[in-house]
Amino acid sequence: MGLFNFRQSLAIDLGTANTIIIKDGKVVLDEPSVVSFDSSTNQVMAVGKIANEMYEKGNANIRTVRPLRDGVIADFNAAEQMIRGMIRMISKKRSWFSPSLRTVVCIPSGSTEVEIRAVRDSSEHAGSREVFMIHEPMAAAVGIGIDVLAPEGNMIVDIGGGTTEIAVISLGGIVKDQSIRIAGDVFTQDIIDHMRSTHNVKVGERMAEQIKINVGSVLQDLENPPEEYAIWGADLMDTLPKQIKVTHQEIAHCLEKSVQKIEAAILKTLEETPPALYADIVKNGVYLTGGGALLRGISERLTSRFAISFKVAEDPLLAVAKGTGIAVNNIDTFKFLIK
Repeated sequence: MGLFNFRQSLAIDLGTANTIIIKDGKVVLDEPSVVSFDSSTNQVMAVGKIANEMYEKGNANIRTVRPLRDGVIADFNAAEQMIRGMIRMISKKRSWFSPSLRTVVCIPSGSTEVEIRAVRDSSEHAGSREVFMIHEPMAAAVGIGIDVLAPEGNMIVDIGGGTTEIAVISLGGIVKDQSIRIAGDVFTQDIIDHMRSTHNVKVGERMAEQIKINVGSVLQDLENPPEEYAIWGADLMDTLPKQIKVTHQEIAHCLEKSVQKIEAAILKTLEETPPALYADIVKNGVYLTGGGALLRGISERLTSRFAISFKVAEDPLLAVAKGTGIAVNNIDTFKFLIK
């Protein structure tokens, strides 16, 4: 009695595109948020990277699912199986895997009670005895080193896979926030639609994602523009193979409407920010996190648009996960955690 501690604490960034798990301050898992099932038995075949390799490439016997859409759980069972499988992946080397698991999971700031319950239930069914939740912009702020408990205004724009989270933070709470479902997945769909309408070529999510990574931009004029990115696709008229060379200017054009919606949400948040906190934001600048922060020209465009310095955080892809990892070790201190 008391000689052994069988409690294990995990921080889970349950993202639309990727799930990251942190234990003892270290990233122990970073995998695509994908799970595949055997269609006939409904048994889990793979999770993470292996399942992602099957995405859009499976046969009739394989059903591949992305359990999260727009930042929230769209398939409850698939999410539970994915979380369970990923926890098993990091604990497979330990036969003494703790039966008492405490987790902190990040959620969009605009989550409804139903969506919060779905995250909690999935985590509990996957083996968690205690589940705490933290809003994504708060986690991002903690992850990049902002003192969120200080009486000072800071602004975070987290452009993830399913949602863009915009929040003004002060004294350990979110003062004003916007959560819009315009983010990485919408950018990917914009590219798919553009390739179809402009080049008459059908591309899938994986190919569109590669285009976004290689030539994704929000500005037509860049100081260091990337080289053209060549892709192959089937012509929709005759199904013959067709090569397209995609430029960053072309992608900037097709992402324009979606980026404008993000700008509108930022403007609305700034308009509703109390004057004293607005002054702090002008002094401190705005921090960009999430995968969308890696789009070429995003900080320059927003800085020009709002006359406030927008800065891409160091390692923006891991900001939310790192903050969640810090939160799991400070549950008693961080009163903003949702129990």
